[in-house]
Amino acid sequence: MDRDIIEGKWTEIKGRVREAYGELTDDEIEEARGNRQKLEGLIQQRAGKTKDEAREAVDSMLDKV
Repeated sequence: MDRDIIEGKWTEIKGRVREAYGELTDDEIEEARGNRQKLEGLIQQRAGKTKDEAREAVDSMLDKV
């Protein structure tokens, strides 16, 4: 998904991230604003996911937006 699209739909994406990964703080989520790699890294670190699992999680969220 194009970075412009991610940034444009950030509010909706942010809500989905909060639902799926409650262990992430609002500040952490906001820090990743529109940056897919940063978001994947946060999910990987805080949720204990592998790189592939984090990528799949982000793909899944973006498919629903």
